[in-house]
Amino acid sequence: MSLSVLILTLNEEDNLQKCLQSVKWSDDIVVLDSFSTDRTVKIAEEMGAQVIQRRFDNWSAHQNWAVRNIRFKHPWVYYSDADEIVPVELRDEMLAVTGDPDAEPVAYRVRYKNFFCDRWIKHCGIYPVWVLRLFRPDKIQWERLVNPVPVVQGTEGRLGQHFHHYSFNKGLEAWFEKHNKYSSQEADEGIKTIRNGFEDWEGLFSLHDGARRRRALKELAFRLPFRPTLRFLYMYLLRMGFLDGWEGLTYCRLLSMYEYLIVLKMQERVRQEQGGSR
Repeated sequence: MSLSVLILTLNEEDNLQKCLQSVKWSDDIVVLDSFSTDRTVKIAEEMGAQVIQRRFDNWSAHQNWAVRNIRFKHPWVYYSDADEIVPVELRDEMLAVTGDPDAEPVAYRVRYKNFFCDRWIKHCGIYPVWVLRLFRPDKIQWERLVNPVPVVQGTEGRLGQHFHHYSFNKGLEAWFEKHNKYSSQEADEGIKTIRNGFEDWEGLFSLHDGARRRRALKELAFRLPFRPTLRFLYMYLLRMGFLDGWEGLTYCRLLSMYEYLIVLKMQERVRQEQGGSR
């Protein structure tokens, strides 16, 4: 049994070829492109992928549109970003679980290895992170504007293998540009979260639901003072980012800067709402 592959793209000519090469075993690769202006579409078509274009609005709406409107060839879909690689070990495991008629899960979470300057950042508190990537499209939807949260109608499972994430492949300038946009969306989410109040205290201590624990920690973090500094100390010292050498130190500093952008934009939005922007 095979499975379909969904890849979201916007100006990914530097990454897409390697990503497509790693999933060439699938006979149904769909590239959902947000009207790229580089060679992304041409590369996808030359490598045999089906290209569908839709203007990007936000992450959850974009992904929900994909699973509701794309007619996939197979009942199972693996979702990948263009800067990710699927090793053969993960491919074999996915084909095995989706081919098992007795398996209960309708979706599976996968860990990933995040690479910075060709080094796997194993510490810093970013490993392991379980993200939902393999699913039956009729059993899933997403919520939240950025870093969308999957809502699954059924049982979730976990896979033992990893995919590889190369989020810095297009250089630091592209990373800053992307996270500048993300920070704006996170600022909106942060203000909404604070106004709605925090109630999921049990989620902070959930040992068996890592996704719920991370959501609860993120919501609580919006309320903490000195968040950028606290995040750096948490990642670099408590989660032993120093064991990842110079790359770990730089990565922790970058994410602390990203956190500071969110704080600044939240403060700016509040001032604007109060009519005191300056």
